[in-house]
Amino acid sequence: MRNYEFTAIFYSDEEKATNGTDFVLKKFEEAGVQVTNKEDMGVKQLAYVIKKEDKGHYWYYEIQADPSKIKGMTNDFLLSGLFLKFLFVAK
Repeated sequence: MRNYEFTAIFYSDEEKATNGTDFVLKKFEEAGVQVTNKEDMGVKQLAYVIKKEDKGHYWYYEIQADPSKIKGMTNDFLLSGLFLKFLFVAK
């Protein structure tokens, strides 16, 4: 298991952001990922327009995961359509 930081930007709409966080936690659980810290950073103005949105709801997670599971989750996240942007960073 390696330590990662995962940052996600969801649509600023409350319902879409809730659906996105639920999806993330479900995928983490399915992959056996341990969440050590999570933080709701709130809705913020984006530096540039992404998918015709100028605001996004930011979430930050610190996780422990098997590196082989990250690629699978990345593909699931790309196909979901719930994210404006997301990023995994190895610590």
